[in-house]
Amino acid sequence: MPRVVVLGGGIVGLSTGMLLAERGWDVTVVERDPAQVPDAPDAAWQDWDRPGVAQFRQPHYLHPAGSQLFATLLPSVHKSLAAAQARRFDMLSLMPRFITDRSPREGDERFVTLTGRRPVVEYAVASAAADRLDIRRGTHATGLLDGAQAVAGVPHVTGVRLADGSELRADLVIDAMGRRSPLPGWLADIGAQEPAEGAEDSGFIYYTRNFRPKDGAEPPPFLTGLLIPFQCFSLLTLPGDADTWSVTVYVSTHDPALKEIRHPGNWQAVVAGCPLHAHLLDGVPLTDVVAMGGVLDRYRRYVIDGSPVTTGVLSVGDAIACTNPSLGRGITLGMMHAAGTVEVVGRHLGDPLALALAHDEMTRARITPWYQNTIALDRARLAQLDAAAGRPVTPPVPGPGARVMRDLTVAMLHDADLFRAFAEIIAMLALPREVLARPGLADRIGAVAAEHEEFVIPGPSRADVLASLS
Repeated sequence: MPRVVVLGGGIVGLSTGMLLAERGWDVTVVERDPAQVPDAPDAAWQDWDRPGVAQFRQPHYLHPAGSQLFATLLPSVHKSLAAAQARRFDMLSLMPRFITDRSPREGDERFVTLTGRRPVVEYAVASAAADRLDIRRGTHATGLLDGAQAVAGVPHVTGVRLADGSELRADLVIDAMGRRSPLPGWLADIGAQEPAEGAEDSGFIYYTRNFRPKDGAEPPPFLTGLLIPFQCFSLLTLPGDADTWSVTVYVSTHDPALKEIRHPGNWQAVVAGCPLHAHLLDGVPLTDVVAMGGVLDRYRRYVIDGSPVTTGVLSVGDAIACTNPSLGRGITLGMMHAAGTVEVVGRHLGDPLALALAHDEMTRARITPWYQNTIALDRARLAQLDAAAGRPVTPPVPGPGARVMRDLTVAMLHDADLFRAFAEIIAMLALPREVLARPGLADRIGAVAAEHEEFVIPGPSRADVLASLS
C-alpha cells in the first residue's frame, strides 16, 4: 500500500488526503495548529483557533464548481456541509429585474452551491475526514528527507522530518501548506533548483463584518451581483451558513485616506451610502470590522525547461497558486487542483518523473488559466481605484476577448441565456474563453449590448465617501 504524507490539514489538504485514501493509499496528514476540531459548527466559528490560516475569519465563498466537486467526489463532505447548515444559494436568484424570461433551463442546478463561513466549511471537511485519515495536529515538518534519485541530478523526496526530530517516510509528499508554504527553502536545503515563481501584492485592503438576522427575521436578499465596483471601492457581499452573511468593503492600499473605513462608524456610513446594499446592515453584527491587507498573488512552477526541480513531492492549492479573496476562488481552485492531482498520482505514482511532468501539465491546463484571469481582473480593478484616487496609472493592456466581455456585462442584464453564460464564468464552471468560443454567442452578445445602455449600480462617489468619514 503506497504511503502518502500530506503537509497541511486545511480544507484542500484534508480533501486531497480523503481522495487518496479512497484509492486505498495510507495517508497521514500533518497539521501545525494544535487545536482539535470543535464539536459543533457554532463552536468552529466562535472558538476554533487556526493561526496557520490568515484568512480564517475573512470573507469566504464556495463557488458552485467547488460545491459540485464535493458532491461528486466527496459526498460525505457535501452531507457534512448540509448538516452544518451551509447555505443553499442559487446564483440564478441574482438574475436582474430587467429580464422577464424566468422559465427554467435544463442544467440550471449547476448554479447552486452549498456555502458558508470558512471555519464552518473547514469544520464540515474535518468532520468527514476524522475517521478516514491519520491526522496529527500540533506538529509540523521542518524539512524534507531525500534518497536515491529517480532522475539523475534531480533530488528525490522520500519523506519529511518533524519538529520533534522524528521522520515520516513516504512514497509521496503532498504540500498543502497554503500561501505560506516553505517548500522552496526546504528544496534548496536538499540541493534542488529553485522553482520558478511570480508574486505581487494584490494592492487591496479588506474591511469585513459578519451578520446574522435579527431574532425572528429572515436573512436579507441580495439585490445585485455579489461583487460590485464603485468609484473608489468595491463591495463584496456573501451568503454564509446558518443564515449569516458578510459585507466587505475593499480599497486600494495606495489610497491612504480610505483606511479610515476601518472604524465601524465610517464603515457603516460607506455601506449605507449604497442604496441596493444598505439593507444588508439590518442585522446583528457578529464581528467588529476585521481588516486584512498585504495579500499576495503568487504562482510557483516546479518544472523548468521541461525538467522537474525535484520528484517525490507535489504542491496543491494555495501552495502553488494563491490569489486575493475578492473573487472567492481559492477553495474552488484548490479543490480543482486536488482532484487533478489525485488523478495524475493514480496514473503515475510508480514513475516519479512522469508524475512530476504530468502534475505540471495538469496544473497549467486546469489552474493556470484561472490564476491568470484573476490576476488580470485584479490589475484592472486596482488601476481603476488608483485612478479614482488621482494617482497616475498605466491601464493594463486588454486581453483577447476583453471587448466581448465588456459587452457581456451589459447584455447579461437583459437576456436570460446570456445571464447564464456570464454566471457560468462567475461560478467557475467555465473559463471566459470557453464561454465566448461557443458558436454564435459573441454575435448575440454584441446584438443585445447594442440595444442597451450600461446600467450603473447606484453608490457614492469618492467625494461622497471622503465626506462621510469622521
